[in-house]
Amino acid sequence: MTGVFVAVVGPSGAGKDAVIDCARDHFAGEGAVIFPQRVITRPAGEGEDHAPVSADEFAALERAGAFVLRWEAHGLRYGIPASVSQAVHAGATAVVNISRTALAELTAKFPHVRAVRVTVPDEVRRARILARGRENSAEALARLNRADPAPGEPVDLEIVNDGPLMDAGAALIAFLDEVLTPSAPRERLVLGEYR
Repeated sequence: MTGVFVAVVGPSGAGKDAVIDCARDHFAGEGAVIFPQRVITRPAGEGEDHAPVSADEFAALERAGAFVLRWEAHGLRYGIPASVSQAVHAGATAVVNISRTALAELTAKFPHVRAVRVTVPDEVRRARILARGRENSAEALARLNRADPAPGEPVDLEIVNDGPLMDAGAALIAFLDEVLTPSAPRERLVLGEYR
C-alpha cells in the first residue's frame, strides 16, 4: 500500500503554516495523516514548528542520507526527513510545506503526489512578513520580491488565504478528506469548490 505526499506550496507570507496547523488540529490522533517537521538552518522561533540546526549540522545530516528532499531558499537550507518516505510508502498521507522549487522532484520520489497552493494578495503578504519579525527589512524585502520559481507547476487545489483562517483551513481539510477516500473525484479545486 502506498500513501500520498501532499505538497503545500506558495510564497512567503501566504500563511501556509497557519493553514496546515488547522488541518493538523483537525486530524490530531488520525494515524493516516502525518505532518512532518522540517529541518531548517534557522533558530527556533515563534510561528513555525521546525527542527533547528546549524549549517554544519545540516550538511552532516545530508551526507548521512537523512533527507528525502532538500532545498535552499532565502539563505536557509530546508530538509524533509527520510522517515517521511518510509511513512508514505507504508500508506500514510504526509502534509508538508515545501518550496515550489522542489515540486518537480516529488514525482521521482513518491508515486502519489498532490499539490496545494496557498496564495494571498501582495499587500497582505507584506504585512504578514513584516509582522512576524523573522527577518530584517532587507531579508523581508527579498522574500517579497522573490519570483515564483515554478510558475508552470500544476496544483490540485488553490486556496486564496485572504479571509478568515478557518475558511482556508476548512478547504485544506476537505481536500485531505478526499485524498483519504480513494473513490473521491480528482478534479482541480479552488477554495474547496469544484471547478
